[in-house]
Amino acid sequence: MPTEEAAELRASGRVPAARWCASPNFNERPAGKQPSLLVVHNISLPPGQFSGDAIEQFFCNQLDASAHPYFQTIADLQVSSHLLVRRDGSVLQFVNLKDRAWHAGRSSFEGENECNDFSIGIELEGTDDTPYTEAQYERLAALSALIMTAWPQITIARVTGHSDIAPGRKTDPGPAFDWSRFHSQIKRRITDGGNC
Repeated sequence: MPTEEAAELRASGRVPAARWCASPNFNERPAGKQPSLLVVHNISLPPGQFSGDAIEQFFCNQLDASAHPYFQTIADLQVSSHLLVRRDGSVLQFVNLKDRAWHAGRSSFEGENECNDFSIGIELEGTDDTPYTEAQYERLAALSALIMTAWPQITIARVTGHSDIAPGRKTDPGPAFDWSRFHSQIKRRITDGGNC
């Protein structure tokens, strides 16, 4: 039985605990497609640096290409994720969970291509080889449990990394991400009712 918070999330597509930062980089999911996959990513802008608002600017097409040499290589990209979990555990939401965020690119899961059509993307502020914070694991587990309660098609087996759906092209969330710890935390959260 879904919790009240999960039922509200399924109806609204908005995570109550998240700060809303509307990205223009989304569209409707194809007819008949509902979220059935959760994809974990990482991002840091500039690479390897944490804090600041460059990620938010990037997902909202407002990145100042002159602010850092790396930004010149990505400033024209139009990408987004549904959610971002910062190092301190705070959450930003860029795209309604009922809509199609542009986070996975060319991808495939269990023989089904174009994972953006049926997935929810969560970015962790981090890098492949930098340990993630306790606050991030706790918040990611809470978000995942809430999302899984709202969309029961997303099971533990359908929570994956970007590297798993785009092998050879993507490496995140990387070897620094502790999947067994994350799975244990999700299971505990679901047992506790799936509240975020």
